Amino acid sequence: MSLQATPRANRVHIAVFGLRNSGKSSLINALTGQNIAIVSDVPGTTTDPVYKSMEIHGIGPCVFIDTAGFDDTGGIGKLRIEQTQRVVDKTDIAILVFDGSNFLKRNKNPGKKELQPGKAENLLSNQELHWLKALKKKRIPVIGVLNKIDLYQDNNANDIADAIEKACSIPVVPVCTLTRRGLDSLREQLTRSLPEDFESESITGSLAREGDVVLLVMPQDIQAPKGRLILPQVQVIRELLDKKCIVQCVTTDKLEEGLSALADPPKLIITDSQAFKIVYDKKPKESMLTSFSVLLAGYKGDLKYFAESARAIENLTENSRVLIAEACTHAPLEEDIGRVKIPAMLRKKAGQGLKIDVVAGADFPENLTGYDLIIHCGSCMFNKKHVLSRVEKARAAKVPMTNYGVVIAYLSGILDKISLP
Repeated sequence: MSLQATPRANRVHIAVFGLRNSGKSSLINALTGQNIAIVSDVPGTTTDPVYKSMEIHGIGPCVFIDTAGFDDTGGIGKLRIEQTQRVVDKTDIAILVFDGSNFLKRNKNPGKKELQPGKAENLLSNQELHWLKALKKKRIPVIGVLNKIDLYQDNNANDIADAIEKACSIPVVPVCTLTRRGLDSLREQLTRSLPEDFESESITGSLAREGDVVLLVMPQDIQAPKGRLILPQVQVIRELLDKKCIVQCVTTDKLEEGLSALADPPKLIITDSQAFKIVYDKKPKESMLTSFSVLLAGYKGDLKYFAESARAIENLTENSRVLIAEACTHAPLEEDIGRVKIPAMLRKKAGQGLKIDVVAGADFPENLTGYDLIIHCGSCMFNKKHVLSRVEKARAAKVPMTNYGVVIAYLSGILDKISLP
């Protein structure tokens, strides 16, 4: 992805699910106009999920996810299905592909009369029904695609699509990827299914408005390779410029000089969480203070829940167990915030025997009941759906979950003094 491209985490995630050889890969290739996914008559060609970032008129920046068939078999097939299940956690819109040829095999030459009852059990396979229910349970908008309608000779594809639509309570679009019939209708349906608040969300919220002076404190340590800014900094700077704010950036050691260069105190100071206490002690009283991680917690997660959960730190002892979850995978560094700094701060308060597990990327325990607290990174690499799915799992397990920036603010004694978006 180029530096000019919208980060994947900020794109609408459109995942395509279905049985093996239902035409999922062909559908993505047809929708995007590119040969992104390998197409083959051999069942199980798609193994690991395939991601492709696109810009589509009416939808905007999005990422299509091609998944393995959820009817895969054998030991490897089970692993593929597990990968497909993980995709659900990050899906904003789901396309469920129904194979027209399979439908004809299960329902011999159906006509309008036979389709009138519209029972889902008579129209779909057990796997299709299971996944449809699973997606709906996650409150994910589902669009059905009746694929391979070029195989329907005397059979009316529209009648069959209508029957599935009524039985399953989802929109169903008849499509032929060979002739591209129905693709425009599918794009229109995707546009209608976009989350209502997707474009209106803001990282800084009401904390910054047009004309406000905003000072960014950005320590350039080993977390940020030379010549680059880390993604949260880039995203915040871009939003502030879009809001027509006046933006000034300094490193932590130049904070006082940066403040002196301004005619008036800045309306808002945004800092790296690691410098929270240093910046708080030096900031003008009239300036609001927050951090990049806290802003992302409000943008992608449940900030109120994170703030409440931080208070669970008071109950930690040497017999407690904490899970630290990072969205991206990287080699641990000497000054790593999640693997070194936060654990050191927690052990200083709770005791050196405190047990801390660290997971990264897609790894996240299915069973969370053994933990007393979950601490997540800012999640600049995850979309909102993915973060909230983890929040939902934590709530279900009755385990408090918070965020790097919130934890550091709490341990620094300033959580009630910083500004939350």
